Amino acid sequence: MKRCEVLIVGAGPTGLVLALWLSKQGVSVRIIDKTIGPGTTSRALAVQARTLELYRQLDLTTAILERGHKVSAANLWVKGEAAARLPFNTIGSTFTPYPFLHMYPQDEHEQLLIERLQTFTVEVERETELLGFNQDAQGISAQLRHADGLEEHCEASYLAGCDGASSTVRKALGIDFPGGTYQQVFYVADVQATGPALNGELHVDLDEADFLAVFPLADSGRARLIGTVRDERAEHPEQLRFEDVSQRAIDHLNVQVQQVNWFSTYRVHHRVAQHFCRQRAFLLGDAAHIHSPAGGQGMNTGIGDAINLAWKLASVLRGEAQASVLDSYEVERSAFAQRLVSTTDQVFNFVSADGRLAALLRTRLAPRLLPRLLGFKSAREFLFRTVSQIALNYRYMPLSSGDAGHILGGDRLPWVAVDGRDNYSGLNRICWQVQVYGAVSASLVQWCSGRGIPVDVFIWSPAHQAAGLMRDAVYLIRPDTYIALAWSNAGAEVLENYFNEHGLRY
Repeated sequence: MKRCEVLIVGAGPTGLVLALWLSKQGVSVRIIDKTIGPGTTSRALAVQARTLELYRQLDLTTAILERGHKVSAANLWVKGEAAARLPFNTIGSTFTPYPFLHMYPQDEHEQLLIERLQTFTVEVERETELLGFNQDAQGISAQLRHADGLEEHCEASYLAGCDGASSTVRKALGIDFPGGTYQQVFYVADVQATGPALNGELHVDLDEADFLAVFPLADSGRARLIGTVRDERAEHPEQLRFEDVSQRAIDHLNVQVQQVNWFSTYRVHHRVAQHFCRQRAFLLGDAAHIHSPAGGQGMNTGIGDAINLAWKLASVLRGEAQASVLDSYEVERSAFAQRLVSTTDQVFNFVSADGRLAALLRTRLAPRLLPRLLGFKSAREFLFRTVSQIALNYRYMPLSSGDAGHILGGDRLPWVAVDGRDNYSGLNRICWQVQVYGAVSASLVQWCSGRGIPVDVFIWSPAHQAAGLMRDAVYLIRPDTYIALAWSNAGAEVLENYFNEHGLRY
């Protein structure tokens, strides 16, 4: 019988990131997957700015930037003509070190994560299926079956269900997965092509018919086409071929396809689990929430789930937090998933709704109004912050306290670069830490030093004020780099009270 601290079911990006984060914190893990090997084709492409920020803790960001493709702008098309252009790099350059949309196919992404996991001597156990499990106050008792039919009993302190929309873990827990299914059939095609939409930027067609987007890939002339089909062809998606959907790409976006590397169809659901955990078992990624691919949010949200849960599990297992801190995982991530499903539903319904009125909105009003709307700096910034997930926060939630300047406990720390110094450089560490912009009290530095909490002090600058930070305020930062506590002129007693009140021990 093998025992581990965390048994992870599912070796997609969510499960792999969870395994990596935990392994880096010295937590023993097993990660199993019933497939014979990692995927060779994929639907998820976009790596958002917030994911790239968080990946610095795993030393993954540089490798992904070197291997993928930076998308500097998005373009909207109507009736074969470019109608509006949204430049990411000029909008987000003051918000994040990664002011772009980064394309990195999920199959390559998974392979990189697997390689990094192997450096911790952790291998994905393929063709291994979870048959069932029991749990009590002491831990998890799971039954596994291997490819040769042999069954195994495994014990763990915690179980993480990262096993997709048809999650065995979720079903075993008896957790409902309410929602629905989009009527459209989605298709995805990896192609070699030429045309104005193959310029390395993102292109989306707004028209009377089906949704269509062109996502650039790293190789010159290679792109991913994602579209929908909703007429009689959608009744038998298994019979669809690329030739059945290709004409629209040719007519509406002037895409001249030279070669189809692969093509597949699928249906998309929009659902959120009623609970993200039950006792010692947790749901992450598609096992907890699925939604429209609009905005490239799915994979990034699953990765966010993994990082949110990982530091809490590590803290509890190391005796640095009471088990009650794990309750905050569902509170924080479920609220975001609910908002995300609602938002992506609205966006997708706009670009794909049937009827004359819907077509009029997309083809007549949108091309006129969107350029004007995006002419406002605030509108451009709101759109970038939302899609990039840097606007995600945990305000007013159990682990979030205080406010200082325009920053509240639960916010993402604003990124500021002054005279070549980046206030994110210390966030590569996976630990509690403090940042102060201005002067810091000697007692606070002494208190933090005695507990191994790093303190970074920055010379006050107008740039810090512009970012919403307050002079001399104390910002206590969680191991996942979100602000736990924001307090003006805080002393050691404020931090002491925070840790005591939230069951955290140092």
